[in-house]
Amino acid sequence: MNWRRNLTALWFAEFTAIFGFSFAFPFLSIFLSKDLGVHAGRDLDLWTAASASASGFALAVASPIWGILGDRFGRKPMLLRSMVGGALFVGLIFFVQNPTELIVLRFLQGATSGTVAAATALVAAETPRLRVGWALGVVTSAIALGGAIGPVVGGLAGDLFGLRLVFLGGGVALFLAIIPVVLIVRESPLVRMSGPRLSTLAVISQKPGLDRALAVLIGSQGLISTVNAATQQLVVLRLLELLSTGVSAVSGFGFGLSGLASSAAAIGYTRVTARLGYVRTAAVAAGLVAVAVAALGIAPWAAMVVIAMALNGLFSGVVLPATASMIGLETPPEAQSTVFGLNASSVALGFAFGPIIGGTVAAASGVQASLFVVAGLGVLLAVLIARGAREPAR
Repeated sequence: MNWRRNLTALWFAEFTAIFGFSFAFPFLSIFLSKDLGVHAGRDLDLWTAASASASGFALAVASPIWGILGDRFGRKPMLLRSMVGGALFVGLIFFVQNPTELIVLRFLQGATSGTVAAATALVAAETPRLRVGWALGVVTSAIALGGAIGPVVGGLAGDLFGLRLVFLGGGVALFLAIIPVVLIVRESPLVRMSGPRLSTLAVISQKPGLDRALAVLIGSQGLISTVNAATQQLVVLRLLELLSTGVSAVSGFGFGLSGLASSAAAIGYTRVTARLGYVRTAAVAAGLVAVAVAALGIAPWAAMVVIAMALNGLFSGVVLPATASMIGLETPPEAQSTVFGLNASSVALGFAFGPIIGGTVAAASGVQASLFVVAGLGVLLAVLIARGAREPAR
């Protein structure tokens, strides 16, 4: 099995998929305001939170089920399923006429997609142990780069052609992501164990302390996702306060810089972990995420907001692959998909609760106050990793 060929194909596939998702979703608040007629400030905050959270709640429920099926029937079929589901329901947003329809399609998209968990489980299972950390960093770089370029192109396209066509374009990109997976990616035959199949819980319980270690890491992934999801929505609302025109283009540029910084960090972070270890690296980066989010709250100009977005992306680009690599190194091969499915559920809950927390606080106390609350969650994340995580065996 040529794991490098798989990794290359999955990089292009995941880049294209995340490009499709991020092509329009950072601009949900603008879509609700300009296309669906939600203009009141409080109503816009709440509808933005609801539409952003719908897919997260659905993904949280569905991900463990898809993970179990991945361990039993193969991880490649689960990756293809996630891309088809995402392509279908992202593209259908083109036809949405009211906020309720948007929320329904976002929920269905969350229930049927989940490309990151599927690709991560496939890479972790097919990569030699000593290269897992680097390989998952490469996958994270594809996610970050797709998330960087998507909003830039989507923001410009939204200003030129409207966001409806942008959603349609995102669906097309997700269909294109299927091609390298079908043509190039190969998966090793699943090992059929003799005797009764052990549950994932039984497999984990055979290794002392593994259950607690995975719980801390999965919780950390959920918390950084909460911070990122809340920040993503609040940044657009903050720019709407600071700018009268060009919000799509400026926010797209900011998301682009953030993604580029995150992509660079995801590839290079292993040089830091080789010297400091995974736990110390992730904890320090999480603390710096909190600083960057707080800077978003005090930035008086759009240019400073963009700079703070880039710094947030840089430090998040360390936390995400570092904690994901720790999960991959800790988890037995026969439980990879199930554990990463549970991790995807935690991440999805983070993406669901992040906009709710951010939107609720913003509606009650303002966008700046909400950003400070989110920064506090970043501090909590740093403490959780520093005090609760353990250094995995290399």
